Amino acid sequence: MTAATETRVDVLGIRHHGPGSARSVARALEALRPDVVLIEGPPEADDVAALAGNPGLVPPVALLAYAEPPKRSASRTAEAGSGDPPASETADEADVMTRDAGRPRSAFWPFAVFSPEWQALTWAAAHDVPVRFIDLPAAAHLALDDIIEAGDENAGAGNGEDETPDDENPDDATVVRAEPEAEIPVHQDPLGRLAAAAGYGDAERWWEDLVEHRTGDLAVFEAVAEAMAALREDEPILRRDALREAHMRTRLRAAIKDGARRITVVCGAWHVPALTGDLPPAAQDTAALRPFLKELKDSGRSKATVTWVPWSHGRLAVRTGYGAGVTSPGWYHHMFTATDRPVERWLTHAAGLLREEGLPVSSAHLIEGVRLADTLAALRGRPATGLDEATEAIRSVLCDGDDVRLSLVRHRLEVGELLGEVPPEAPAGPLERDLAARTKALRLPRQALEKKVELDLRKPTDLGRSRLLHQLGLLGVGWGTLAATSGKGTFKEAWHLRWDPALAVDLVAAGVHGTTVAEAASGKLLHDAAGADLPGIALLVEGALLADLSGALPSLLDTLRDQAALGHDTDALLDAIPALARTLRYGDVRGTSPGALGIVLTGLVTRARTALPGAVVALDDDAAARLVTRLRDVSAAVSLLGREPAAAGLREDWLATLSRLADRPDLHGLVAGWMARILRDERAASSDETQTRLSRFLSPGTPATTGAAFVEGFVGSSGLILVHDAELLALVDHWLSTLHADAFEQVLPLLRRSFARFDAPERRAVGERVAGRDDGAPGESLTFDPARVARVLRVLATILEKR
Repeated sequence: MTAATETRVDVLGIRHHGPGSARSVARALEALRPDVVLIEGPPEADDVAALAGNPGLVPPVALLAYAEPPKRSASRTAEAGSGDPPASETADEADVMTRDAGRPRSAFWPFAVFSPEWQALTWAAAHDVPVRFIDLPAAAHLALDDIIEAGDENAGAGNGEDETPDDENPDDATVVRAEPEAEIPVHQDPLGRLAAAAGYGDAERWWEDLVEHRTGDLAVFEAVAEAMAALREDEPILRRDALREAHMRTRLRAAIKDGARRITVVCGAWHVPALTGDLPPAAQDTAALRPFLKELKDSGRSKATVTWVPWSHGRLAVRTGYGAGVTSPGWYHHMFTATDRPVERWLTHAAGLLREEGLPVSSAHLIEGVRLADTLAALRGRPATGLDEATEAIRSVLCDGDDVRLSLVRHRLEVGELLGEVPPEAPAGPLERDLAARTKALRLPRQALEKKVELDLRKPTDLGRSRLLHQLGLLGVGWGTLAATSGKGTFKEAWHLRWDPALAVDLVAAGVHGTTVAEAASGKLLHDAAGADLPGIALLVEGALLADLSGALPSLLDTLRDQAALGHDTDALLDAIPALARTLRYGDVRGTSPGALGIVLTGLVTRARTALPGAVVALDDDAAARLVTRLRDVSAAVSLLGREPAAAGLREDWLATLSRLADRPDLHGLVAGWMARILRDERAASSDETQTRLSRFLSPGTPATTGAAFVEGFVGSSGLILVHDAELLALVDHWLSTLHADAFEQVLPLLRRSFARFDAPERRAVGERVAGRDDGAPGESLTFDPARVARVLRVLATILEKR
């Protein structure tokens, strides 16, 4: 189209990350030879666009836009996350985190080699043609939702329905939001309407058949423009789209005013009608933008920095971080880079992958697979064989119908594991800068080889290292994994460290929650807490303490308190207590104070004690085993607190509750046995009380299965109690000796399961005690019937002779 008599403007409507669109854009640019290329994206990226011609910038990569973090005090920065901040600073930090929870901190514009925008960037760099990005500023995208929600989303935007989803209203300037995206009603899918009119049930397949599988020239963009114009005649234009398109037209007019005579615009297909034909007056667009930009400036978020960061095919996959994704980036990459016979080459790659896993795939499999894929495409009337047909051929022929094998192909090939690279000339992202500064200050280099380090948390440097590794773990950046230490001291911590290049992408993606590692970890905690259950929030509180995220603790504790007050699930209450007890116990060890955590923990234990009588009855074997596991963890956690002032009396109250429940006749044997044992070990029951409970459950009037479950719960996984307690061993032996044959056969599997958990030396010691050979043990040696022993000896002699 022509916007002025002496200026030609061509608008190329594309689908982001479409290989067919990318190929068509490359050919169109060769034919048009523009003076300037305008691309849908943040104008702040103009300064780094030239790096697309740097051989060190290897896609997949992304433009990262972020707001600079607020200035911190020099002393706080130097500490690099170690020690407690001043009380006033912690309060301010917590207030900021609470206020900004859920707000996007960063925005990403990802590009793959098959992205049309990337092809436009590299063409411009190769031909020394200037590039300008024409979308709203990056800072506007970071604040767009907040500002629009505060106003009227539908102002000048039609009927006020929700925004068209990214797959239908392509939008590579995608803000990563904290909340998951809602499902989009079918009637809001404009491409779906076109697909239905063409007889397709799937808009994605329709677009692929119409555009991606064709190698058209400018005519394909003319057809796309006509289709979008028809769609927009009766579709509402939302305020965010109206603002973005007004800004695009403003940048287009600026390019014309600067003297460009041949302009090519590369933008999402949905926006093409807004940039073609007779443009509205410039004053109209200025008037529409002025209030929004003023509100943005008044909010204090009018500036953002943009740089290149590495990305991956895994993060390009749909719903893994941004909306304008593709489900099969590996397939799209193959379709763009394969010069001929793409289906044959695709199946060959799949065969090679299966062979690497030791699965047999022959040349005959490949021939039949290609034939099947082509036949399916022909039967379905498709212009070319697509991914669906290729996948069905791989499943049926190469994988013999096995979906497990197919899942391997889909993960490794269809999605792919390709990582991008960024040259040193590109400015580092905020998280990378912060991590580099902290690792340098803590003398903790990133190395590819695995290394085990032991930290002494009493030393400031080691404590800072621990906090950094815990913060990265909360962000999903698995540089280090905790390992067992050589000692039992609470001041020791061991880590296995290994830096994988893929972690750079995880670090970049974590930037949505903040611009420093500590800030991002706090934001991630608050984001996760919004959708977590009671045990999950307790683990997050523990993580906040280990990572020294004092600013996030007040909000987490408020959320925890609310969940505990509203929750009625006994299992959830029991699951939440151990993490909170560890947090309270080790707070002083790490030099942090959990504050109100003791009050919350006391309330949880009280609620658990109140709910426990109703939770221990009417249990089957599986439910009883799960309950015992939970009770064991809670008891260990409460005992761990000892005489902590913040948890005074918790241990005594908990044991008193167990003591009241231990003698109930309706208890499952496993639960009763465990309660008797824990009360004995914690000295909350005397030897006589314990013997009385054992005698009652191992009496002839108690069902044999209940007695066996009691023994299993009482003994647990260690046989030492039977080795050192002669009276207990005699009681169990007498119970077994008096069982009838049918009852013995019934309980034998349960007893074998219990005794199989003992270590071999423990089983041997128990046998020797029963045989009476341990002369140094207290109590009388057990006696046996000589006649019965003689019969056993004859059988053993026969077995040994045969050997």
